[in-house]
Amino acid sequence: MQDLSRRRLLLGGAAVGAGTLLTACTSNEEPTNTQTVGGGGGNPNAAPGQRVTIGFSAPAADHGWIAAITNNAKAQARAYSDVELKEVAAGADAAAQRAALSTLISQKPHVIVLLPYDGKELNSFGLEAMRSGIPVVNLDRAFPDALAYRLQIKGDNYGMGVSAGNYIAAQMKAKNISSPIIGEIAGIDQLELTQERSQGFRDALAANGMRVANRRAAEFTVDTGQREAALLLQALPRMDALWNHDDDQGIGVLAAIRQANRNEFLMVGGAGAKAAIEAIAADNTVLKATVTYSPSMASSAISLARLIAQGRKMSDLVELQVPKEIILASETITKENASKYLPLGF
Repeated sequence: MQDLSRRRLLLGGAAVGAGTLLTACTSNEEPTNTQTVGGGGGNPNAAPGQRVTIGFSAPAADHGWIAAITNNAKAQARAYSDVELKEVAAGADAAAQRAALSTLISQKPHVIVLLPYDGKELNSFGLEAMRSGIPVVNLDRAFPDALAYRLQIKGDNYGMGVSAGNYIAAQMKAKNISSPIIGEIAGIDQLELTQERSQGFRDALAANGMRVANRRAAEFTVDTGQREAALLLQALPRMDALWNHDDDQGIGVLAAIRQANRNEFLMVGGAGAKAAIEAIAADNTVLKATVTYSPSMASSAISLARLIAQGRKMSDLVELQVPKEIILASETITKENASKYLPLGF
């Protein structure tokens, strides 16, 4: 059975011919475009309250999206004078992350925010923390047991596929291509989020009388994106559209496309990396759009963890408690709106 730890998601080599884009996506420098909320205005929850300690854990920042998760969480915590963020190392796999988090439980933070290597493998930790009286805010990788978390925040994986499929269908109809040849480069197939993305893509295409002609699964890394894209391009000597699930993985996909000297199709990315948005705005590659899966969820997680610990509610809701589940919408970034979304890129 393949190793499905987050480490496997994060490790990837540089793609030939993609050096500039790779640097933009995976630089270890602190980005200036972290996404935070609060700090003033008419928000009643911005006022300082009970001082709280929030434990935080996420995999090592070896991938642009993961780096943005950690940077956003830290920036949001700094925005509140009443929050202390206690970060613990995630380790090399789910077992190591669980050990680090168990140590955190003994320190009794008011709430724990984490992005797990694997939601299923860390489910038992969530149950342990919740039983000990520490609310858990889970990011991205769903815990299967609703008792394992107080709040779960995810991107809309199914909606990503729908957004990508709808954009491609609209473009094909605008070009009067009745039976388009469409390719797909997914992430790790065993992961539920990959399956949800592909299902949404299939459903949106089917609603428009279209289908995927060839699909390859990569591993959310540059080198596997390049490898699988090369194989897909060989299998489809002509293509009208391509959806790649992940913009960091897309660095390798674009490298393979350049190496094959192919440009007869349009490509849609996934997640909303800053370098991808810049390429879309420049309109000088096959990449014409990307669908969002924003790491801003980490900023929201810190803000809501603070409210949970302080016993406050969300100011715009009538209900007295922070919700149990939040799923962020997936939006489509094109040349026309790229400047609007660029500050949100990671």
